[in-house]
Amino acid sequence: MREQLSWKVGGQQGEGIESTGEIFASALNRLGYYLYGYRHFSSRIKGGHTNNKIRVSTKPLNSISDDLNILVAFDQETIDVNIHELRADGIVIADAKFNPVVTEGYDVRLYAVPFTEIATELGTSLMKNMVAVGASSAILGLDPTSYQDVVEDLFLKKGVSVVEKNMKAIQAGADYFRNEAGVNMPDLLLAPADGKKRMFMIGNDAIGMGAIAAGSRFMAAYPITPASEIMEYMIDKLPQFGGTVIQTEDEIAACTMAIGANYAGVRSFTASAGPGLSLMAEAIGLSGMTEQPLVIMDTQRGGPSTGLPTKQEQSDLMAMIYSTHGDIPKIVMAPSTVEEAFYDTVEAFNLAEEFQCPVILVTDLALSLGKQTVEPLDYNKIEIRRGALQQEGEIPEREDKAYYKRYEVTDSGVSNRVIPGMKNGIHHVTGVEHDETGKPSESPENRVNQMDKRLRKVADLPSLFNNALFINAKHEDADLLVIGVNSTRGTIEEAMPRLEAEGVKVNHAHVRLLHPFPAEEMKKQIAKAKKVVVIENNATAQLANIIKMNVGDVKIENVLKYDGNPFLPGELHQTCKELYHASKELVLDGNI
Repeated sequence: MREQLSWKVGGQQGEGIESTGEIFASALNRLGYYLYGYRHFSSRIKGGHTNNKIRVSTKPLNSISDDLNILVAFDQETIDVNIHELRADGIVIADAKFNPVVTEGYDVRLYAVPFTEIATELGTSLMKNMVAVGASSAILGLDPTSYQDVVEDLFLKKGVSVVEKNMKAIQAGADYFRNEAGVNMPDLLLAPADGKKRMFMIGNDAIGMGAIAAGSRFMAAYPITPASEIMEYMIDKLPQFGGTVIQTEDEIAACTMAIGANYAGVRSFTASAGPGLSLMAEAIGLSGMTEQPLVIMDTQRGGPSTGLPTKQEQSDLMAMIYSTHGDIPKIVMAPSTVEEAFYDTVEAFNLAEEFQCPVILVTDLALSLGKQTVEPLDYNKIEIRRGALQQEGEIPEREDKAYYKRYEVTDSGVSNRVIPGMKNGIHHVTGVEHDETGKPSESPENRVNQMDKRLRKVADLPSLFNNALFINAKHEDADLLVIGVNSTRGTIEEAMPRLEAEGVKVNHAHVRLLHPFPAEEMKKQIAKAKKVVVIENNATAQLANIIKMNVGDVKIENVLKYDGNPFLPGELHQTCKELYHASKELVLDGNI
């Protein structure tokens, strides 16, 4: 029996490919298996090849697999595009309707199953994906009834008869495959799972959950891939907690609405991707100048311009830190797992109010939309901190009847904050430079005082931030220090044991606070390694350059990928091994 395997379904977008993967994975999740999924989809509503690759294991995993055991194909293109991933013992299950053939040069087993014909006989061809799920369950040795709860969740609102028809389709698919395979049934049975209940969700859902848990009750946003699911989650859930979501006319309006709502005392946020972040640049500066809390979720995708809107990339790093004109305090956080996305979202709201500045929580497409197993969340870890927000009755009346010093110069750089309408709290708010009461001022002395005050707010944040770097460093004299950000963490963690088994000593540092950068901690990790390797999904080595800007002159080997696909563990293993051996050869040649 297999402890883990990888399954992929592919076809034309808009024909139920995503729901096929969802049903297949959800049932396995409820049985207690660990899962990691990644969708490859086109930037159009219907048409174009799409696939959903799901890795299944009896043990925790945090990355997509290098290869493939089972390919479920609804068209010939799926076979042609994906067959190179199949292992030597892999199989293709294809709809007999299109007379499938194995691509020349590949020696894999092909099973033609009449998905469409069986579904049509049961009532509608739309159930062909259920037939495919049933065939898959037979291969893995799963009882088709395992899907009962999932099918009920999806279709019970349409009536009991719809549930029964879909379950018949699953059973028919399983029966047909068993009969077709006979004694040649593939040896792909899954070992039993532990049966424990765990969550199975995408990073965007974790962000939505985190926002609600943090006390956010207002979201303003404009739809954009891959951030839209955050808004969709909030539209579905937030009204249950007395909150509201507004779909704005553009990202500029979304950002300014979030600032305004925060000014009024409601924890608010917006979410977008690279193009939307560009439009928000001026409003982000307004948040910094007026010292209003602002939380932005940036889900990176392929750029520039429209670029590759449905593909993986990590190319917004510089934009998040430096795109705003002028100098303002800003915090940029980077979770690396779905679980971290939940907890970091809560922390983003806390930091925004404590430091009264914009906080950007950055993910990438693989983390935003990749669906993975998450252990039950610990809500006891949630802490709401509102910083220097004064309460009603706390503001003494000034004898001179002067305005409230909303922007009072303090040693920490953080001034007391009030909600509009509070007694004795009247002050002015403007995007131009201002004095302590908010009144416009062009005084050179005031300008320096206010600028210094704002900038010193976050100066010590790297030392205060919990796990600014995720560190897995067991070697004081490592051969390699591998550095990454966001979703590359799981891939790096899977590649490391392979390198260690080959005698390469590897340390790992994953950046979770991009700005202000944890320079001192990073220096310590760099000092422990002979070679520094930075893994990132962009063409210009943005993360590596940020490290150099903050740490100083350090020799870095860049491993870049910008073809729209995430890194695979095997890729990183091979690349890092080559870099290690290249450095050893240089030493032997006397060049180092």
